[in-house]
Amino acid sequence: MSELWPEERSLRLEMNMPLLDHFHPPLRGPRRWEGFHHAWATNIAQHLNQDVLPADYFAEPEISLGPNLEIDVANFALNGGQAAAGTGTGTAVWAPPQPTLTFPVDFAHLEVCEVRVYEDLGGAQLRAAIELVSPANKDRPGSRRTFAAKCAGYLKQGVALIVIDVVTERVANLHAELLEVLEVTQAVWNSPTQLSVIAYRPVAVQGQARVEAWPEVLALGQSLPVVPLWLGPDICVSLRLEETYTATCDGLRIALP
Repeated sequence: MSELWPEERSLRLEMNMPLLDHFHPPLRGPRRWEGFHHAWATNIAQHLNQDVLPADYFAEPEISLGPNLEIDVANFALNGGQAAAGTGTGTAVWAPPQPTLTFPVDFAHLEVCEVRVYEDLGGAQLRAAIELVSPANKDRPGSRRTFAAKCAGYLKQGVALIVIDVVTERVANLHAELLEVLEVTQAVWNSPTQLSVIAYRPVAVQGQARVEAWPEVLALGQSLPVVPLWLGPDICVSLRLEETYTATCDGLRIALP
């Protein structure tokens, strides 16, 4: 594919990219949804940092897909793994007994693809989280419950939340799962397309905790909406999903249909 001239690239970014199905052919196969989610989260963070957030806020993508865990044991690298010289003592090493229980686990439910928004107050204070739903988040009841519990934890801490669900290969109402974790029986909502984006805002009204929500139906072949991203009780900015989605498709050379 030839390189686009700047004016051609600008024209593509001005055009609306309708929502595509990243989980079924023909797009699924040559294109991996994992790569798209990673790029979309990065584009959302860049969009917020460059065009949207106040100067004392910043956004970062957080990606953890699949069962692999990485542990950085920094202390072992010191002095080639030897005890520090000159101390006169070494670290006592203990050999524990064999474990009483050993069991297999599946860490797939820990998949994370999100953007976190922080306020810099001399230290980073989490203000909002944007979740990009993965197939594993909608898979088994336990996975859905874990995802909902994580979202509920954010809201309980006063952190605003946006949940973007464009997963077409599995069906689940994650909003209903969240309400169940919060033990709420009203405010039931379900997208007729099973695809959605919902913005949540935790507030306190006369000492009573409440959650306000802005649900939007997403549909294949349609453009994506602008949704509110709350940074505080009275601070809101706009998250232009269509702009970030189009930029992601353009960056990955996914052509307009």
